[in-house]
Amino acid sequence: MYIADKWTEYQLIDTQNGKRLESWAGHILERPDPQVIWKNTGTSRLWGHADAIYKRSKSGGGAWTQFKKLPEEWELAYESLGLRFVVKPMGFKHTGVFPEQAANWEWFSKLICEANRPIKVLNLFAYTGGATIAAAKAGASVCHVDASQGMNKQAQRNAKLSGLADAPIRYIADDCEKFVQREIRRGNRYDAIIMDPPSYGRGPSGELWKLEDSIYDFVSLTSQLLSDKPLFFLINSYTTGLSPSTMGCILSLAVQKKHGGVVACDEVGLPIKENGTALPCGAAARLVF
Repeated sequence: MYIADKWTEYQLIDTQNGKRLESWAGHILERPDPQVIWKNTGTSRLWGHADAIYKRSKSGGGAWTQFKKLPEEWELAYESLGLRFVVKPMGFKHTGVFPEQAANWEWFSKLICEANRPIKVLNLFAYTGGATIAAAKAGASVCHVDASQGMNKQAQRNAKLSGLADAPIRYIADDCEKFVQREIRRGNRYDAIIMDPPSYGRGPSGELWKLEDSIYDFVSLTSQLLSDKPLFFLINSYTTGLSPSTMGCILSLAVQKKHGGVVACDEVGLPIKENGTALPCGAAARLVF
């Protein structure tokens, strides 16, 4: 497992009964997690004393219930790489940061730093820009693409907080597939590609995306944007039916077969403070050229 174990201001305190108990820069949140299928194993005294709890609705969705006055938003530092983020409890239990992805940030930041040459990164389905600012902090120029203008604005805020307001980052609000097709026609190329596609989604013009039906063709298409001297290709997934090995096979067949390199794949996870185990939080497939 690729474990994100270098956080100082975030901590996964405990897990039980389908829930996580987390500290976000000192603010304690409790929220659901479908991976937590074990019951009544939590030992933390903070259970039942969270500052806010996200509760699902029987009709779909859910809402945060606050038991202690929280700021509307606050900052969270990832000191290992010098990054800062806006944390904000949002719909669908999100906070604006996926802390387990720090394992990937560490991995590709080292690759970028050791490349000793200019690196162009394309970050697709880029959300609030965790991977974008990690790559930029390591010295890369980044094209950040997400269909949501709101997410792009938050990514820009995260970049500014991280001292990257003037970094070479382009923020594009667009359907990722259409953007890739245009970049191919323009002849633009990238040394590294990161994608974190959703299980389901719609582009700004209502374009439908279903991961299992679309991912292989999309990876094949996007591989056409690789430069003559590529550095890496990273795919993240939170879709439970798409295993790390499946994504590794996709990278092998769609990219490695033509461009070479070495594929590795595994779950990404977070250490659980109370019991010393780690919570699986998705999967990653990595190709290094």
